[in-house]
This record gives sequence, C-alpha cells and structure tokens, in this order.
Amino acid sequence: MGERLANRVAVITGGASGIGAATAELFVNEGARVVLGDIQEDEGQAFAEKLGDAAIFIRCDVTSEEDVARLVDAAVDRFGQIDIMFNNAGILGAVGPIETTPAAEWKMSLDILLNGVFYGMKHAAKYMKKAGSGSIISMSSVAGVTGGLAPHAYTTAKHAVVGLTRNMAAEGGSFGIRANCIAPFSVATPMVAQAFHGDHTDMDNTLKKLTEESPLKDRPGLAEDVASAALWLASEESGYVSGLTLTVDAGITTGSVAGPPQFEQHQPIVFEAGRTGIK
Repeated sequence: MGERLANRVAVITGGASGIGAATAELFVNEGARVVLGDIQEDEGQAFAEKLGDAAIFIRCDVTSEEDVARLVDAAVDRFGQIDIMFNNAGILGAVGPIETTPAAEWKMSLDILLNGVFYGMKHAAKYMKKAGSGSIISMSSVAGVTGGLAPHAYTTAKHAVVGLTRNMAAEGGSFGIRANCIAPFSVATPMVAQAFHGDHTDMDNTLKKLTEESPLKDRPGLAEDVASAALWLASEESGYVSGLTLTVDAGITTGSVAGPPQFEQHQPIVFEAGRTGIK
C-alpha cells in the first residue's frame, strides 16, 4: 500500500468495470477512500465489497443530474469530504455515417459522454470551492484531440470535454481546484472488446489487436495505464497542473504508427527539382 492519496476521498463514475475499476483499485491501494457510481448494480456492489471498508457503491446513471448529485453527496455523508472527482463513465455511442445517425442516439450519446461530465463537475465543485481544494479529472479521448478515429457523437463529446475542462480550470483555479482530462487511445476494456469484436468478454483477441496496432513494440494499452495517469492527476505530484489534456496513446496523436516510419533508412538529402545530395 502506498500513501500518494492518503486521507483523500474520490468519486468515480463508471467505477464498476474497465478503467473506472482499475482506477478505484489503484486509488484504494494508495490510501484513498472511494465512492463508485455505475448502472451495473451487481458488478458495482461486488467490486466495492472486494475493495473493503475503503469503498462504497451507489447506483448512478450519469444522464440524471439527481443521480450524480446523490453520488457526490454520498461521499461527503460517508467520508466527510470529496477531494477527487473522476468523470469516467462512458459508452461508444451512436455509430455510422452522419446521414444515418438517429437523432435520439446522438442525443443519448452526448447526454452520457458530455452532460454526465458537466453534472460531475458541477456537484463536485460545490463542495470543493468551500474546501478550497480539489482535483477534477474527466475522460476525453484521442478522438477529442483529432478527427477520424471514432464515430461522430463520440468525437464531438470528447472534444467538448476538453473545452469544458479548460473552462473549469479557469474558474476553479482561484478556489484551489484543478481540472484536467485524460485522452487515451484504445485500451483493453470490455467496451473496446465490444467495439472491436462484438463481444465484451473477448479480451484475448482485443489484447492481440491492440498489441499489433500499437506504435510501442509488444505493448498494448491497458486500463491500468489510464488509472496511473488519473493517479498522477489526483495526487499532489501534479499540484501545479491544471487545464491539461494528458494523452495516454503510445504516440498515436503524434502520428506514430505500428512498425518503423518511412524515414527509417538514410537517403541523400533532397532539394528542389529532384536534386539530391550535397555537392
């Protein structure tokens, strides 16, 4: 057990599985107490029991502001404070060409991926402003800092999370509140397995695909990689960091791809009109 989050209380939405669960376990191991919110009641309750007295589970649908408010209130009621808000809950959302995307699916996608983040920020900030400190962490994506990597609704929401994070950082700074977001590439979680293979339990093939596509040799992205980023943003190690979008992507957003780059081998310097070499 470490102490990087000793005496801290964290609220994590989407905390029953995937990145949320990995983060909750890491936070508890670093001394935090956690409140897990999720719509997966059986899984969430079982996971909280596994974590022991340092964790509780509250059913939370992030499309409901009342649910999110109740989740945050539960942290204060049970543990006396809220120091960390991790807006993690998410779905892949509406998939397909823009002309065939149903409006209802578009709205539902943004309701979960964006409005849920807004509700988390809103209700955590209420307590954090009074306390004079806090760390708000929200889940964006590499799809939130570039285009063409994910469906329209997901990409739109994740871009919006980056903007909302920057504005929250601007508002919260004078109250001692830091706001940052994480932008991962695909990592091995049930949601990614579902997107890749149509089976949320197919982790073996998901890991194989992520390993093959990773710019880092033999290194797929894992939920624990994102959890470690969240731990840093939650701790005082990042105490002078606010408004950051932290990519966890093996270099995907820099243009890195699996395998060597085209410029791996030396060629004579190229000038205009096809002239090469230094003469």
